[in-house]
Amino acid sequence: MRIVPAILTDNPQDLKQMLVQAETFTDFIQIDFMDGSFVPSKSIVPEDMAEIKMRIGWEAHLMVKDPVHYISSLNRERLERVVFHWEADPRPESIVSAIRGFGLSVGLAINPETALSQFEDFVPQIDSVLFLSVHPGFYGSSFVGEVLEKIREFRSHFPSTVIGIDGGIALDNIQSLKSLEMDYVCVGSRIFRHDDSRKSYEEFVKAIG
Repeated sequence: MRIVPAILTDNPQDLKQMLVQAETFTDFIQIDFMDGSFVPSKSIVPEDMAEIKMRIGWEAHLMVKDPVHYISSLNRERLERVVFHWEADPRPESIVSAIRGFGLSVGLAINPETALSQFEDFVPQIDSVLFLSVHPGFYGSSFVGEVLEKIREFRSHFPSTVIGIDGGIALDNIQSLKSLEMDYVCVGSRIFRHDDSRKSYEEFVKAIG
């Protein structure tokens, strides 16, 4: 199980600062994009990253209603995976096609209230599933513990699919994830809002052994 620092901000200067911090302690991050429509909040947009030199690998988490537009505008330097929401667009096949067209890995994000039965037939078309353990859109949202049972059920049905969890993860609940056979855990505010982001990251790494 891997800790993936997650960057969520609406300030391009803060983005650059957090990237500089992240480069000192990890080789892979998640960057969140929010449009103020699919979720209530807005974040940076792809154009804010146009001139940034990416020195570490990353995935783009698109909490947006028009994923295809964002995909075509992303800075693809060191970009490995694009994660879009099942709930965002009734034509997920077109989004997968757009992502594959750039030679990128496809991730599917699932909101807490979305049942496994709604998307399980689509899983063979993607590479990974990111389970949201918060209601998305805000840094520091409350953890939705009921998602853990859904992850356990998903893993029993899809033993080889890459699984991540994102939202509300803290040192006091990360132990509950160890038995779920997940591949990665996204941690945002509890790393980047810490006085020493590197130290906080290392505490999470230590907590998962």
